[in-house]
Amino acid sequence: MKKQLRIVVAAVCAFAMVGAFALTGCSSNGGSTEQKNDSAAEQSADNNKEQVELQVFAANSLSKAMEEVQAAYIADGHDNVSFADTQYKASGELNEMLGAGSYADLLISASKSSMDTAVEKGYVDSSTRVDMFKNDLVMVSKEGADIKDVTLDDIAVGKYSICVGDDSVPAGNYAAQSLSTVGVYTPAAADEGKTGKDISGKGGSYQAFVDAGHKVVTDTSVGNVCKHAQSGDVDVAFVYTSDVYRFGGVQIVGTVPANTHKNIVYPGAVTSESKNAAATQEFLDWCLSSDKAQEIWQKWGFELA
Repeated sequence: MKKQLRIVVAAVCAFAMVGAFALTGCSSNGGSTEQKNDSAAEQSADNNKEQVELQVFAANSLSKAMEEVQAAYIADGHDNVSFADTQYKASGELNEMLGAGSYADLLISASKSSMDTAVEKGYVDSSTRVDMFKNDLVMVSKEGADIKDVTLDDIAVGKYSICVGDDSVPAGNYAAQSLSTVGVYTPAAADEGKTGKDISGKGGSYQAFVDAGHKVVTDTSVGNVCKHAQSGDVDVAFVYTSDVYRFGGVQIVGTVPANTHKNIVYPGAVTSESKNAAATQEFLDWCLSSDKAQEIWQKWGFELA
């Protein structure tokens, strides 16, 4: 009888152990299944991120910096974003392109006046407008040239031949404002009696200075202006500090006094016709808040406004 009882007890214990193992196995498999489901859901969410292609219109002087910033943005968890062939042109030309129907999501100009025009024409959403960068206007010569410590007065007496941007180039407008203070640039009739930061730097002329026997070359982009100095075609070119980093082959021979021209500020804004306004705004915000972006801007000579 006792032997039979021991057999029954042993059988019961064995059954209980099998049940416990079964429950443990079910619990373990259930947890594993939940983890797999969570992982699959996360993977699905990543795969379902909306793919967006952004078209940027940016001032010519931003080309090298913007290329790096766009790559850094994608690498910083925005692999659903790509960038179309970014257009780098004079700010006035970018406005003309928008006016002619060209598509863009983001506009970055090299002057407040150019962005003012974009706002007035309805090309951008004014509520998204923000000042992004500051820059300096400098005088450069061919690298290695025996030229240094150039002043506006030196230019005024014809000591050096010069190159500046034309009316469509903000750097040219700033140069014209500065050169008006020493009589090299004659302001437009609308600015008669004014000089420096009180004029637009558009619509005037260097003709009187040229007629006096001095050489002034104008060109359609700040990049082209810089190349005239690189090649030695002119002694001095008026460009941004950032252009020295961007192109090389030139040396700074003088800084244009900031009080002779309007503040050099680069505004940015989401365009009115953008089909990706939210994604564009996110990129614009990142450009101004990311430590990595700021590092790149500074590397290329731009200071956040």
